[in-house]
This record gives sequence, structure tokens and C-alpha cells, in this order.
Amino acid sequence: PGRRGYSSAGAAEFLHRSIVPTMHYQRSLPRLPVPKLEDTITRYLNAQKPLLNDDQFRKTEELAHAFEKGIGRELHEQLVAQDNQNKHTSYITGPWFDMYLKAREPVVLNFNAFMSFNPDPKPEYNDQLIRATNLTVSAIRFMKTFRAGYLEPEVFHLNPEKSDTEIFKKIIRFVPSSISWFGAYMVNAYPLDMSQYFRLFNSTRLPKPDKDELYTDEKATHLLVLRNGNFYVFDVIDRDGNMLKPSEIQAHFKYILGDNSPAPAFPLGYLSSENRDTWALLRKNLLENGNEEALQKVDSAMFCLSLDDFSIKDSVHLSHTMLHGDGANRWYDKSFNLIITKDGTAGINFEHSWGDGVAVLRFQNEVFKDSTKTPAISPQSQPASVDSSRAVQKLDFKLNDALKAGITKAKQRFDATVESLSVDSIQFQEGGKELLKQKKVSPDAVAQLALQMAFLRQYDQTVATYESCSTAAFKHGRTETIRPASVHTKKCSEAFVKELSKHSTEELQKLIVECSKYHGRLTKEAAMGQGFDRHLFSLRYLALSKELALPDFYQDQAYARLNHNILSTSTLVSPSVHLGGFGPVVSDGFGVGYQVQDDWIGFNVSSYPARNGKEFLQCTHKSLEDIFNVLKGKKIGS
Repeated sequence: PGRRGYSSAGAAEFLHRSIVPTMHYQRSLPRLPVPKLEDTITRYLNAQKPLLNDDQFRKTEELAHAFEKGIGRELHEQLVAQDNQNKHTSYITGPWFDMYLKAREPVVLNFNAFMSFNPDPKPEYNDQLIRATNLTVSAIRFMKTFRAGYLEPEVFHLNPEKSDTEIFKKIIRFVPSSISWFGAYMVNAYPLDMSQYFRLFNSTRLPKPDKDELYTDEKATHLLVLRNGNFYVFDVIDRDGNMLKPSEIQAHFKYILGDNSPAPAFPLGYLSSENRDTWALLRKNLLENGNEEALQKVDSAMFCLSLDDFSIKDSVHLSHTMLHGDGANRWYDKSFNLIITKDGTAGINFEHSWGDGVAVLRFQNEVFKDSTKTPAISPQSQPASVDSSRAVQKLDFKLNDALKAGITKAKQRFDATVESLSVDSIQFQEGGKELLKQKKVSPDAVAQLALQMAFLRQYDQTVATYESCSTAAFKHGRTETIRPASVHTKKCSEAFVKELSKHSTEELQKLIVECSKYHGRLTKEAAMGQGFDRHLFSLRYLALSKELALPDFYQDQAYARLNHNILSTSTLVSPSVHLGGFGPVVSDGFGVGYQVQDDWIGFNVSSYPARNGKEFLQCTHKSLEDIFNVLKGKKIGS
């Protein structure tokens, strides 16, 4: 703590002071490779195989090989040439930002994801006012630490005994940043891209016709607080760049929590849940109607803190609250909303175009650790005696009839969508990572296999499945897709679900191991930028940007079906996250967030009426029981 910067108020202004500057590795990060076209086509056909019958597959194979020899080759060469001229970034950056920002669907449920915090281990600190103050102070510390270059660089350590040490850091900081990555690589450490981090703060997604814009104003010093659909702002950084005293932040929150202004008749928050073109027009109207200053405060705020006036009943209620809430007490366009309910349950809902889970998770981990290990205030702390009524400004929006009608319509639409969304969750308690590693199978592969088996049991088919994988090991990397549905998982699932009596326990074990090996290979390829999805996506984007006719390859029904991801899945394991989740990406799909812990496996599933999530999770549980029993050498009955 002696090294932490203290302001005159005596409160720590920084989380820590890294010996190695935050962006030390950024310049020398390796570039995201453009895969070889033939590798991409092979991987694509491998992913199609389990989804198609023989005739369909032959047709798709013909189209793929024609593409590879013809227009695909030309596009690939153009992509490589373009990539060579843009060495400061990655080939996926432009197309991926465009994909998100040109999408016209509402961000809520379609793109925004959530991660909820674990409770503070000290129960008395889970009071809404105390937790809001501590998490906010830690978030401001994170921001200040990052901007000062004091935040530890994000590094994936394969051999932490060698690389995650003081001595290594003292040496590497003197290695010029143009070659520093190689120094880390020598000791089996992989620095990760941190180019997204600056958009965590003072950032928002602005609705514009056809394509939205990301807006960041790092000079803004205020926080946006939402309660009961009302908008409040106050400064949390003073003129000298120091943080407001925690006791003053606490006083302002107390004032906001005690404000008994009625909820607005037309809550503005609903507009950020609307179709993007509709919202863009309404925003234009808002600006022309004298709300420029108020909107500027919303857009440039450090982040949005949402204080909810109810307590969390169970994990399903938690997911609904963090994933979408009531629509009035959120601003879905902010880079993130920090949500805190009446019982101190906290979570983050984040907008997805600016960045991926890696940056948000790092933020969440640091903020959780700091707010629980060195909390700024305690239950005994008294709020400062300051005049909050002067410091806190309640924003007032001038609404004409068109805006009121727009908010009413947005609310109706939001309520109807949310009404149709179900969330279900289970915990499989009979084992987890420890047992699976003992049996030499990949925990992630087993979780994915269980989902394949469950879908087969419930709907009797194998469908397009998406698992996201970070490519942050590369400069401006985003994500790549792992395709967990393979000929291996299909064969294994059919053996378990349809032909149990035909197979010995040993044979079933072999099938599981086969799936695990293949999944491990796919995961490694994806993390190394050697998937096929982003490459094919970029080639398609290139064809369209050159106004070429869309190649036949992309007009294949099988291509469309593979990209209609009925099972959209994502995993995370973190000491600070209790639960994570997102909406289905298609109306007849499941959104599956899962975590494999040492001795249990948790699943959190969202769905619309076309699918039954509860039953799907029962089938998933049954699949895991069967897999675990087989791995333990037990004979299983159908």
C-alpha cells in the first residue's frame, strides 16, 4: 500500500502501481493471422458434416471447392493484400465493428450480455448504499489506474512461476515496447490486447440511421445514476483529477436513494431498448427539442449506475434483472451499466460493440477484489455532511407528443419481448473440473458434449452451435468461433441417447475421449486465429463492400443454416462472477452461459417460446450424469 497514490483525503486513488506499464506490450503484439483458404474450407466442411445428410453435404462440398478455386481465391488474395497494408490493426476489426454497429435490432437481449458479481463475503457490506459506494470507488480507481498506465498488463501465464514474478517484471520493463512481447513469449507468457479498455469509461453507443457510432469523452468527470427511471449526475473527479472523497460519494448516493420524486410518466430509458433506426429518429427529435445538454451528460458520463428498488428472489430473477431489468432504469447504450439492487446484489450489463468479455471480466475482477479487500467505506462510515441537493443534478427532459408516443411504443415493445423470454438454470453437483482432469478429459469439451447430447435427446437433431473464443493474444483480436458440434459429438451423443445397449462402458469412454481431443484441437485453433468463421465472414464482407454479386457459396442454404446458431454458448470462470448470461441469438435458439467449477457445473439458459429451456436443462443434467458415470466406469441404463 505504500506505493499506492493517496490524495489529500487519505483514500487510495489507484488499485495498484504496476512495475510494467499497462500498454508496454501493445506495440509488439503479434498480428492476427489470415488463415490459409484451403484450411478454412476444410474446417468449414468439417463443421457442416454433422448438420447435413449425404446429398446436402455433396452439394455444399461442391460449392465450397468451386469457391476455393475461383472467386474465393481472388477475395482471399485481396484480403491478404489489404491486411498487409494495415499492420496497425487486424483484418477482423473493421468488419466486426461494422457487424455490430450496422445491426438494427435492439441491443438489449440481442447483443448486451451480463455478468453478476458474487456477494461481498462480509454480509453487512451487501447493503445497497455501502456496496454502491464501494463498487463505484473501486471502479473509479480502476479507471484512474488504467489511465495513469499503472494497471498490470493483461497477460496469460502458461508458467506463472517463471513469468508472473517481480524479477521478470523488473527485467521486462526495460525491454523496449517494440520487442517486449518476445521477452514475455520466451518465458511462456502471452500478453493480451488491451486496445478495448479505454472504451470502458465515458463511452456510449449513439444511434444513427443505418450505422451507429461509438462515442467517448475522456474529459467528462461525472457519473450517471438511474433510480426509479429518474436520471441524476454528479462529479466524482475534481479539477485536479482527484477522486471525490468516498464519504461524499456515499452522501450523494444516500440523497438519491432518499429522493421520493415520482417515476417519470414517460421514462427515457426505454428509448435505448428500441430498434436502432427508430431510436435514431427519436434521438434527433430529442436533440431538436432542447435536450442536447442533458443527453450530452448521459452520453459522456463515466458509466451508468442503476439502483433498483427491489431485492433478488432467486437466480432466474437475478438473470432477468441483470439481462434486461424493467427497461426504465437502464441506459443500454452505455458501455456498461453497474446494477445494484436493494439487497446489494450487483451485476454488470454491457453493450457489446465496443469490446468483448475479456476487458469487462478484468474490470469486474479488479473491482470485486478491491471493493471487498480494501473497501472505501464500512457499515460504520458516516456520509460526509455536504449539500447533495446542490452537487447532484437531476436531469430534466423536455418531451413533445411525438417523443411521448415513441416512449410508449418502445415500452410496449420492450414489455412484449421480455414477456416472451424465459431463463432457466441448473447446477450439476456430482462433479466438475477436478474429476474430469483426473480422467484426462477437457472440462469444456464435456460441458459442450452434454449440450449436444441434451439437444439430441430433446429434439432428435444436431444443430449449428457456436462457442465464443477470445483472440486477444493478437493485436486488435476480437473473438473466433469454436464449432462444438462435430462428427465426434454426434456419434457419441447417438451412442448415449439411441444405442446405449450396443456399447460397452469402455467403448463409451473412448467416444468421450475422442470428443475431448477434437474439441481441444478446435479450441486451440480458434485461440490461435485458425478458426474459419471470421475468415469467411471477412471475405463475404469484402465481396459486399466491392459491390460484387454475392458468391454462390454464401447463398447455399447450408451456409445460412450453419450461421443460424440455435445453440449459442459462452463460458467463464472467475472468482468474482456468480452468474453470466445473454439472450438467444435466434428466435428458435438457446443462449447458454455455463461455468465448470472444481466440483460442480452450472448452466444458465435463455429461450423464447419456440424452445423449452427447462426441459433442455433436464436433458443436460441427465447427459452429464451419464458421462460422469461412464468416466467412473459405471454401467448406465437408458
